[in-house]
Amino acid sequence: MARRWSSFGLFGIFGRSEDLRALDRALRSVDVHPNLVPEAVKLTIVRLIADDAVGDEPPPQAYRAAAEIVGYCMIGPAGFANSNSDDLALQVERRIEAAVAAGEGVDADLVLLTLHAKVIQPSVVEQFQIESGSNT
Repeated sequence: MARRWSSFGLFGIFGRSEDLRALDRALRSVDVHPNLVPEAVKLTIVRLIADDAVGDEPPPQAYRAAAEIVGYCMIGPAGFANSNSDDLALQVERRIEAAVAAGEGVDADLVLLTLHAKVIQPSVVEQFQIESGSNT
C-alpha cells in the first residue's frame, strides 16, 4: 500500500490534506473545536486511523469514531454528554473501558495519545484508572 502523507499546507497556498480536513470535521461533529487539538496530535490521529484501515483509505466513519474518543478524553464525561448525548457518552465510555482492558488497538492508542499529549481531563484518567506504563 502506498503511504499517503498528511499536510498542513504551505503558507496557506496548498491547503490542508483531506485526511486532516476530515478529522477537523469529525472533531466539530462532537463539539470539539479543531484549534483546541494540537496539530501534532491530529497528525498522530490520522496516522493511527490510516494504519488501522483495511484498504487504501480509511472509511469516513473512522474519523468520527476517533473524534469521539479524543473528544471525550479532552472535554470529560460531563462536557461530552452535554455537547452530544448521554447515550453517545455511554457508548464512548464502553469503548474506553474495553480499550483500557485490552491495552491495544486504535481506541487504546487514542486514549494513550491524549494522555501523553497532556490534553486528557484528569477526571477521565481517574474514572478509567488510565496509566501509561512509563514515567512521562
